[in-house]
Amino acid sequence: MYKRQIHESARECEIVYLTGRPERCRRDTLDWLAAQELPEGRVYMRQDADRRPARFTKLEILRRLARTREVRVLVDDDELVCEDARRAGFTVVRADWAARSAELKVAQEREGRT
Repeated sequence: MYKRQIHESARECEIVYLTGRPERCRRDTLDWLAAQELPEGRVYMRQDADRRPARFTKLEILRRLARTREVRVLVDDDELVCEDARRAGFTVVRADWAARSAELKVAQEREGRT
């Protein structure tokens, strides 16, 4: 269901992807997005040496994007990213269809490696 909605939105909007993954993972990230059959879009990634939690890097990118265009909605599976983005005034949809794992949360919030 969500894929159909994303493809419908892509006809009206520019789709961009924000990831907490470091730049060195770009090829794997692009391959993963293609395997999910998601529409093409620019991918924003953290710099390799940036170890801040994903919620900080993603919100920084969102704010930068919002200076030059309308950000209609952020879709993210990380509850902390969603909470911070909502507090900053962005419309947010929590991707609750994505599998959660304790390892991912540690990587995102403590180790800054996703």
